[in-house]
Amino acid sequence: MDEQALLGLNPNASADYRERASAYFEQLKVSHDAWQVCAEALVQCIYSDDHVKFFCFQVLEHQIKFNTNKYLLYRYSELTVLQQQLIRETLMSWLQSQMLNAQPEKTFIRNKAAQVFALVFVTEYLTKWPKFFFDILSVVGLNPRGVDLYLRILMAIDAEVVDRDVIHTAEEARRNTLLKDTMREQCIPNLVESWYQILQTYQQSNSELTCQCLEVIGSYVSWIDLTLIANDRFINMLLSHLSVEVLREEACDCLYEIVNKGMDPIDKTKLVESLCQVLQSAGFFSINQEEDVDFLARFSKLVNGMGQSLIISWSKLVKAGDLKSAQDTLQSIESKVPLMLQLLVHEDDDISSNIIVFCYEYLQILKQLAMLSNQQKANLEAVMLAVIKKLTYDDEYNFENEGEDEAMFVEYRKQLKLLLDRLAQVSPELLLTSVRRVFNNTLQNWQTTPFMEVEVAIRLLFMLGEAIPASHGAHFCGDAAKASVLQDMMRTLVTSGVSAYNHTSVTLEYFETVVRYEKFFAVEPIHIPNILMAFLDHRGLRHASPKVRSRTAYLFSRFVKSLHKQMNTFVEDILRRIQDLLELSPPENGFQTLLTSDDQLFIYETAGVLIVNSDYPADRKHILMRNLLSPLMEKFKILLEKLMLEQDEERQSVLADCLNHSVGFASRTSKAFSNKQTVKQCGCSEVYLDCLRTFLPALSCPVQKEVLRGGVRTFLHRMIICLEEEVLPFIPTASEHMLKDCEAKDLQEFIPLINQITAKFKTQVSAFLQQVFMPLLHAIFEMLIRPAEENDQSASLDKQMLRRSYFAFLQTVSGSGMSEVIANQGPENVERVLFTVIQGAVEYPDPIAQKTCFIILSKLVELWGGKDGLVGFADFVYKHIVPACFLAPLKPSFDLTDAQTVLALSECAVTMKTIYIKRGLECIHYLQQEYLPSLQVAPEIIQEFCQALQQPDAKVFKNYLKVFFQRAKP
Repeated sequence: MDEQALLGLNPNASADYRERASAYFEQLKVSHDAWQVCAEALVQCIYSDDHVKFFCFQVLEHQIKFNTNKYLLYRYSELTVLQQQLIRETLMSWLQSQMLNAQPEKTFIRNKAAQVFALVFVTEYLTKWPKFFFDILSVVGLNPRGVDLYLRILMAIDAEVVDRDVIHTAEEARRNTLLKDTMREQCIPNLVESWYQILQTYQQSNSELTCQCLEVIGSYVSWIDLTLIANDRFINMLLSHLSVEVLREEACDCLYEIVNKGMDPIDKTKLVESLCQVLQSAGFFSINQEEDVDFLARFSKLVNGMGQSLIISWSKLVKAGDLKSAQDTLQSIESKVPLMLQLLVHEDDDISSNIIVFCYEYLQILKQLAMLSNQQKANLEAVMLAVIKKLTYDDEYNFENEGEDEAMFVEYRKQLKLLLDRLAQVSPELLLTSVRRVFNNTLQNWQTTPFMEVEVAIRLLFMLGEAIPASHGAHFCGDAAKASVLQDMMRTLVTSGVSAYNHTSVTLEYFETVVRYEKFFAVEPIHIPNILMAFLDHRGLRHASPKVRSRTAYLFSRFVKSLHKQMNTFVEDILRRIQDLLELSPPENGFQTLLTSDDQLFIYETAGVLIVNSDYPADRKHILMRNLLSPLMEKFKILLEKLMLEQDEERQSVLADCLNHSVGFASRTSKAFSNKQTVKQCGCSEVYLDCLRTFLPALSCPVQKEVLRGGVRTFLHRMIICLEEEVLPFIPTASEHMLKDCEAKDLQEFIPLINQITAKFKTQVSAFLQQVFMPLLHAIFEMLIRPAEENDQSASLDKQMLRRSYFAFLQTVSGSGMSEVIANQGPENVERVLFTVIQGAVEYPDPIAQKTCFIILSKLVELWGGKDGLVGFADFVYKHIVPACFLAPLKPSFDLTDAQTVLALSECAVTMKTIYIKRGLECIHYLQQEYLPSLQVAPEIIQEFCQALQQPDAKVFKNYLKVFFQRAKP
């Protein structure tokens, strides 16, 4: 072996050595006999370096397993019988040597060796090595090192053959089933016996091997005969392990797998019951006396598994009509509920989380029962109280710096919310009563109550909105009992003064709840002024916490939008109070604003909504909107001048961001308008036209082009909706600037603007489109042919997206009745455009673009393909479009199992159908006599194809075309 190359296997080796080692590995992989050198090195123990040993196993592994794109093939079959025997002997010799070595191999080497054993097992067990397990067992016996490797090999076989997380091909799945069937017949009882011997030998002296063995049993129990494990000798041993600190967690997991095994529902109930009785008599149900939380988390998972298994059995028995056995099983479930509740309410969230599924499914059973017993009602209430208790934050929750623990609690809360929703489905009255009791008791004394209790009381009110849903949030009408309870609680919330509680979690929950139940304020508008003040003062938008200010900005925007009809009397007061929050913070003064630019977007939108929806006359609205936007325009002009003169790149970037924010703010105010009519009605057209005149000069700024163009382009999109044709005079100049010195991404983002204009104004922009069409196409073509580095994936993706945008543009032009824009570009240009569409349909393996290309082609055939169509187009149809409909689907990259590709094929079928509709029998004659024979298609298939094409129902031909190409492709 190349000793110099092997030096590069050490993680501390230099980059050059590592590169050489990598190249050497690739060289050995393709060599047909290099693996023999590695095999000899392993058997003879030539190398002491762990990385070299690992490397040798990797080469062997590659020799056995050889991947192709379609499915896993085994190169092993290419080896001679002697070579295959050599690999078997190598592995067994290496295994024997492990019994004698002074020190065991490192774990990563043992795991890799086990993987190689597993691969050989998969390829040879059914044919050449039926005694695989017996041979290994005869070598390892009960030697601790041998047992360790034997158990690792079993786990590697599980990963290769059984593991459900691994996706297998149909062929592999068949092979795996055959392997398991053969193992069941030939060796599983012997393996089970070996596990028992290992447990018995090492349970007191070697916890690591014992735990490994328990893991193996847990993995294999799902597909072997359960009676081999679920019997007195194994269960008693496992139960004894539950009392041994180092074994109990693994023993618990093993019992969980036994309980989870699919089986007859009556047998499953008996198994779970007998296991529970033993566990209970051994004292494991006394949760409060157990201090080991890690074990309790596993135990909780076991109880959850038992509960779920019983519920599945109950469902099966009910479905089968065996009501007597179903009732017995239900009693068995009910008897586990006290234990379930103890675990659910446990202070450790992992323990509680592990039992939630059992709890959830138990509630599902109660939901299905016609009548609940007193005990079941008591269980419901106990679950309710447990959920309320567990929803509560603990003292350690860090609100200022939320980390992993906090994220886990948030996820846990989501699980509890599902329980609460399910409780509401079983007994909405109980939920309302319980929440009202907790809520009222807490808010009566909120000043002296810990924050976590106040937060959870408001949180419960908030959660009722989803737990007991109402159509369109109409919680305060309809069901009188529910409406009055919610209305009472909301009145208490907004009059209690709790909005002044000095904790961020309470403040946020307060505003979230106010906005969730905004319809309450339509019923009792008297509370609106107090809520607005809470939003606008130190409790909301001016809170000390940036997190609260940010969230409140969004919630305030929602509140005002929802209640805009009730806001009329407060409009100017609110606008005056938020004035300082609207200020564009210029970078040079170093002043930190209360809100980020993203938060300010919501405040600008709110201001727009207040002005537009007010009852003021148009001239007053105009003045208010101008007062809102004029400071932005003034600041924009000053900052743009500064940017033009600025030399420092970092400072340019800051100024450009600030300019972009001002455009974004102006754009956001326009969201209050639904269409041009409301802009005109409000007398605001002139204000927005002034904004356009102010912002468009930024397009000619020589620096920070990407940022500035992006902002102005977004503003133009909005103005096309708000101002309609009043925006048209600005489009040619804007387009000219945006096409100058642009990159692929700029073009790709500019095209949707042109598409929007084309689709909206159609013939009104015909002259403009004629003028911009070829310059735009030249810019696109130039960008697409620009060379990029071979491995530059970003540039490649940009080109793909640009190509898609280009075809989308052609689709918009041809589909908006504007095909003359293409036709008037002169014969050479028309031909060039058409060829790019053919190329897009056939050459590029991008089904999204291909679909668009076929849509364009079918539209152009519809417009130009008739007898009086564009001169020479009929010729183009037969020479290029018809071939494209066959060449594209015949490409190897055209994957008929891919959903996007099937859509592209569907459009290809529409194109063929349109050609037939426009050209009639001439098209059929061309296919029969010329084109299809040139592809060596059999006469009977040609006949079949043409008959399908002539069917009046287009769907028939679409379905046929898919089958046609499935048969045609190798």
